[in-house]
Amino acid sequence: MKTRVGLRIDVDTLRGTRKGVPALLDLLARHQVRATFFFSVGPDNMGRHLWRLVRPAFLVKMFRTKAAGLYGWDILLKGTLCPGPVIGEKSPEPMCRAAKEGHEVGLHAWDHHRWQINVEKLDTAAVAREIRKGYELLEKIIGRAPDCFAAPAWKVTPQALSALEQFPFRFESNCRGTTPFYPVIDRRCYCHPQIPTTLPTYDELVGRQCTPENYNDHLLSLIQPGRFNVLTIHAEAEGIICLDLFDDFLSRAGQRKIGFAPLGEVYAGIPEIEISYMTQATAPGREGWISCQDVLSEPCAHLEELSR
Repeated sequence: MKTRVGLRIDVDTLRGTRKGVPALLDLLARHQVRATFFFSVGPDNMGRHLWRLVRPAFLVKMFRTKAAGLYGWDILLKGTLCPGPVIGEKSPEPMCRAAKEGHEVGLHAWDHHRWQINVEKLDTAAVAREIRKGYELLEKIIGRAPDCFAAPAWKVTPQALSALEQFPFRFESNCRGTTPFYPVIDRRCYCHPQIPTTLPTYDELVGRQCTPENYNDHLLSLIQPGRFNVLTIHAEAEGIICLDLFDDFLSRAGQRKIGFAPLGEVYAGIPEIEISYMTQATAPGREGWISCQDVLSEPCAHLEELSR
């Protein structure tokens, strides 16, 4: 029996959309793999992250991952000298192709940079406006409503979760964790199930626990039978400079009888979705906080009531 891994592909930038997505679609077709693509569709302002170089942890990460080579200077400078281009208007074709080829398509962001930097400052109405703009453009591009949503940088707040409830997403993938769950924050249980990323990403591991040369060995060792496994890759990394590395990963995974599926298919195979707390935490290799399933909290009496 195969070990199944949910495959999530984040597309953050215009370069990742134009170059990384078509390359990944070709590769996935050769390996007969389907995945969930999460697209950022609004302005590409990712270059504005450069101001974070004043933070030691972010500067260390930039050097550790050799970011200029990994992502390209066009990504690192995008939106710094003039407003970033609207990705969905400049390059809608790869999004259409992903949908037509049977992949699950979800919304990642309207403005990835704005969400990642400012989501803590946005109230429910402001978040809803951001999501609405991205939702409507992606719906127009692919000809149907997006299936799901994944918060940029795994950052979500109670206000953002409330805003997301206004949209008919089948599920969200906003956090890190161990198993699908309905999130509880401050005694409120939110209605959309969360499908967390369970495995570390390339930029979190390389330069810390492994090198590019032994990265696939290390990542494959983390995929365990009998566990819920979700891997997130990025069109800007695995779709471009790390494409051959990802090709090798898929080949070797197949030899080990590891299969891949869109997140919705993996979620559909779970007989019962639990209720769990969601909290903010830090992760090795990642600068700043992320949202996490709080598996260490003791169950409390009100969870049974919330589940009704």
